[in-house]
Amino acid sequence: MSERSPGTAEHTVTGVVAVVGLLVFFELTSGLLQGATNPLLPSIQSELGVPSAQLHWVHAVQYLAAAVSVPIFGRLGDLYGYRRMLRVALLFITVGSVVVALAPDLTVLLVGRALLGPLAALLPLEIGLVRDRLSPEQSRRAIGMLVGSLTLGSLLGALVAGMVQGLVGDVRVTLALLAALAVACLALSYFRIPESRNRAEGGMDWRGGVLLGLALVALLGSISQGNTWGWTSPLFLGGLVAAAVLFAVWVRLELRTEHPLVDVAGVASAAVAPHYFAGAVLGVVLLGGQSGIVLYLSASPEDVGYGFGLGVMALALAVILPSATAFVGASTIAAVAGRLGYRRTVFVAFSLIAGGLTGMAFAWQLLPLFLGLFTLVGLGCGMALGALPTLVVEASAADRAGSASAVFNNLKTLGGSVGGAVSAGVLGYFLTAGTDEPALLAYQGVWWGVAVLSLATAFVAGRARKASA
Repeated sequence: MSERSPGTAEHTVTGVVAVVGLLVFFELTSGLLQGATNPLLPSIQSELGVPSAQLHWVHAVQYLAAAVSVPIFGRLGDLYGYRRMLRVALLFITVGSVVVALAPDLTVLLVGRALLGPLAALLPLEIGLVRDRLSPEQSRRAIGMLVGSLTLGSLLGALVAGMVQGLVGDVRVTLALLAALAVACLALSYFRIPESRNRAEGGMDWRGGVLLGLALVALLGSISQGNTWGWTSPLFLGGLVAAAVLFAVWVRLELRTEHPLVDVAGVASAAVAPHYFAGAVLGVVLLGGQSGIVLYLSASPEDVGYGFGLGVMALALAVILPSATAFVGASTIAAVAGRLGYRRTVFVAFSLIAGGLTGMAFAWQLLPLFLGLFTLVGLGCGMALGALPTLVVEASAADRAGSASAVFNNLKTLGGSVGGAVSAGVLGYFLTAGTDEPALLAYQGVWWGVAVLSLATAFVAGRARKASA
């Protein structure tokens, strides 16, 4: 037995590298597919003759489908195996990518975009799989690599799609190449990836899934239409009320169900609730704190008295900087947290975010310093993106890793929706006198507000009670 141990160990390590490598490729592709949308929107609009007023649905439909599908796929993964549901998700993504590439009109295009919703479910399923099959140390490294790959893919997606579209000049060819990547992922999912060993008890809580889906559609759908309907319109406020009622009914149902879709009591426990809260705040940072930065960088100081007047290429390079540091922060999280501890790393991450955003508000006229601080925010976001999923799954029951990761993902999305809406509302309300442009104080107020929220999160999540073994 002792003579065979080294060979067995070497074989195990090789298998781990191969499996994680495939999952990393899936996340890189997921990021590419998601990041490619923005640069291709003008070409898609021209190809299909989509009215500008309806173009936002290309994003909104996938966004809503993701919010609904993530908790369902996560729970089904807990029950029936993460590899199985990973393949099902990739099948949806493949069909959706092909439909998008071949769509003759907006209606069919939106059907394809809805089928792409499970893109957001890949990461929770993969996190559940690596936690089930790998040692704690290996799973921590794998989670960091997966999150880092998604971040890198999102960055490369915009660049690659723009370059390919510029070379071929045909958006359908570009979309077909993206679909080919999805097909490759589906095929590769049948090689060398082991199935998870643990299974959750009970069955699928379909009532809870339907109620949660309706609540999320009511909330996120209303927020996505806020600018169109008006933030004080009866439609918008009615959507919020409907979402609140549906959430209340859903929570009551989950607490009374023996095997719920989401373990509400577990999510609210002292060991894990601060990390879920931090995930929601991270979403606020990603959309609330940074959504206006691109507008600010492109604003002309001669016209509005602030901004840097960056052109398209300069703007792209400016946005790459924080994306690159986010990738570094996420992919190296296991090594950093191995020295500091994961909770202390979260404290450092949100402190960097708070410091960077605060500094940006004061460095509004100094481009090099402004970009340096923006890069610091990106590093903090990457560290938080890498550390928080590990804290969430390790503080949750072993047979609920998929659904725990899914809840974290949806809370991050929810935080981003609220943050983006508040940011847009502030920038749209506080205008420079005599213009339709946001006032400088509006930008600074958003950054200061998110900085204060991030600093509070640093102390709340960084001092969270450690989960019991």
